[in-house]
Amino acid sequence: MTVVVARSSTPESEAALAAGLVEAKRRGEDAIVFHLDGDRQETEPQQIDGVSVTHRFPQARGRDATGDLLDVAEEVDASLIVVGIKHRSPVGKLFLGSSAQQLLLEAAAPVLAVKAPR
Repeated sequence: MTVVVARSSTPESEAALAAGLVEAKRRGEDAIVFHLDGDRQETEPQQIDGVSVTHRFPQARGRDATGDLLDVAEEVDASLIVVGIKHRSPVGKLFLGSSAQQLLLEAAAPVLAVKAPR
């Protein structure tokens, strides 16, 4: 099984990556870092802190990046999905939606939501 980490260019995402690597190492599993805002191709696995890490990127299939992440998690039979979250106002949630909320509601695997340290 594999730990899948959602990643973008935010402090919350950095916290999610750190937590995801710790969790993958604890479980003795590989990790896939899914770049929500990237457009590159998959890379060869590399070792980070004793964990085999592969980088994946959204595919232009008509779905949003969060939908692609859910597809990858299902494809690899993810044991855990790790996502960074930040506080948003009720109005912000109403108008902007939330990738983290979509993951929590639609993922077949457990989701670990991580906040950035202050």
